[in-house]
Amino acid sequence: MSQTTPNHTQVVSGWAGHDKSGKVTPFTFKRRENGIDDVTIEVSYCGICHTDIHYLKNDWGITRYPVVPGHEITGVITKTGSNVKEFKVGDRVGVGCLACSCLECEYCKDSQEQYCDKHQFTYNGIFWDGSVTFGGYSKMLVADRRFVVHVPEGLPMDAAAPLLCAGITVFTPFKDYNLLEGPSKKIGVVGLGGLGHLAVKFGKGFGHHVTVISTSPSKEAEAKVRLGANDFLVSTDKEQMEAGKRSLDFIIDTVSAVHSLGPILELLKVKGTLSIVGAPAEPMGLPSFPIIFGKRSVRGSMIGGMKETQEMMNYCAEKSITCDIEVVKTDQINEALDRLARNDVRYRFVIDIAGAKSCNGE
Repeated sequence: MSQTTPNHTQVVSGWAGHDKSGKVTPFTFKRRENGIDDVTIEVSYCGICHTDIHYLKNDWGITRYPVVPGHEITGVITKTGSNVKEFKVGDRVGVGCLACSCLECEYCKDSQEQYCDKHQFTYNGIFWDGSVTFGGYSKMLVADRRFVVHVPEGLPMDAAAPLLCAGITVFTPFKDYNLLEGPSKKIGVVGLGGLGHLAVKFGKGFGHHVTVISTSPSKEAEAKVRLGANDFLVSTDKEQMEAGKRSLDFIIDTVSAVHSLGPILELLKVKGTLSIVGAPAEPMGLPSFPIIFGKRSVRGSMIGGMKETQEMMNYCAEKSITCDIEVVKTDQINEALDRLARNDVRYRFVIDIAGAKSCNGE
């Protein structure tokens, strides 16, 4: 395993973490030459995901330093390989969490590359050539064509960037539960952050009755007025939670902090489903009685496959669904990371890479 191979000759400027401090500083590194299946992308914008914080601080014990985060990337193609037919120079494109997979297993053949045992991520992964992958906190990216999607013209490049991770993360459970069409259901969204606010938008876009479940009473007006949620439950209010029992068909839980699942499960109807997409660093307890006595299901979900990601992007363009963002320059990355750790953002930070100033690392 190496950061580069002899084929890595393109010098790129970016921003990397070098230790558990969680800070990034300017970093110059090399990317591979554009191969026959590759596209070279001039990065326009890159979203800041909570996962970036975990990797920068090595919270999961798997970080390979130096780490260049970023897997919510939009940009413009500047070069294509000879095998590339679906993209051309000048196309607006996006790159999400996946850099490669085996392409041969049952999951890859079913357009579920995210579940391939050999999939590798856009950063902190190991590419087919054995090199460490570096993400979108950088001026330029070389990506395999099979892990790139078109950004439809109707989507702004900045607000579309978080769709490549946050958007597809909440879109996939809706699709898995057959909520993209059909009769209206009553769904719940736990948490109103980067993932949660998009889940509300998708839920309303698909024609469902949406209830937001949050620990913050102050978010009720925002959930209902700004995002169009139908109802709001304060999860720490026992009377509200009791009144909401057995009222929801489906709940998507987007919270990345450890929290009690028992009261949330009780909100589901008999045979209801709880889909967990948040990723707390510590294990969460799973009480048996709410599951047994309600014949309820608890399932997990990560991102979607590439076909599904393009479907999601097209749907967002058709319905004008984007992420609510705060754009920052590269000299504000560390400040944004600190604020994100405090949940001080509505709802996603996006780095303006193309118009960026030098990061001072402060």
